[in-house]
Amino acid sequence: MRVDKIEILHFDKDVIVCIKPVGILSQGDASGAVNLPDILKKQTNSYYVEVVHRLDRPVGGVMVFARNKKAAAKLTEDVKNRNFGKEYYAIVSGKPEKEQDRLVDWLFKDKVHCKSFVVKGERKGAKEAILDYSLIASKETKDGLLSKVLVKLHTGRTHQIRVQFSSRKMPLVGDGKYGSKINNDLSLWSHKIEFTHPKTKQLMTFTAEPPRSYPWNQF
Repeated sequence: MRVDKIEILHFDKDVIVCIKPVGILSQGDASGAVNLPDILKKQTNSYYVEVVHRLDRPVGGVMVFARNKKAAAKLTEDVKNRNFGKEYYAIVSGKPEKEQDRLVDWLFKDKVHCKSFVVKGERKGAKEAILDYSLIASKETKDGLLSKVLVKLHTGRTHQIRVQFSSRKMPLVGDGKYGSKINNDLSLWSHKIEFTHPKTKQLMTFTAEPPRSYPWNQF
C-alpha cells in the first residue's frame, strides 16, 4: 500500500500525533512493508520516530509517536502503568445485552498463528484483558443487526477488542480472523488518545472520526 502523506494532528520536539491509515503497519517488521515510523521520518524530517503503542494493521485512527528517547521512555511507562487513555469505535454484529458493561477475560496469544483466545482463568502465558464499552446505536442493515459501540481500553492485549467481542458472539464487522462472515474492512477505529505530554506535563487529548464508508455511514 502506497501512502505519501500522513495527516498530522500535533507536532513538536517530543511527540507526533497523527492519523494512521488503514492497512499501514504501526511499526516496521521483517516483511519490510511500508510502515508509519518510516513515513513520518521522511515527512517531518525526523531522525527518530519511536512507537509507544500499537494499532493492528487493518485498524486506523489516532496514534502518538515519540521523537526522542526520553519522550519514548516516559510515554511507554505511562502506557504500561495505564496512564494513557485509549478509546475506540467498533461496529459489531448483533447487539450487546447491556447498554454498557465491563468485559474482563484472560487472553492467551498463539504466537505461531498470531491469534489470541479467551481462556478460563489464570494459566501460564495468559494475561488479563479489561475493557469498558457503551452502546451508541443499533441498526438493521443489509448484513443484519449491527451495533456501534464506544470502547475504552484498560489493557492493551493483542487483538483484545476483537477477541473479547467475538468470544461473546459479536464479532467485529469485517473481522474474518475472529468469526465475522461479512466481507468488509475491519470496523475498528482509534477514536481518542489522551496522554500527559512527556516534557510539559500538559494533558493532551486528540480525536478523529472514522471514514464515512460502509458500515460506519450507517450510524
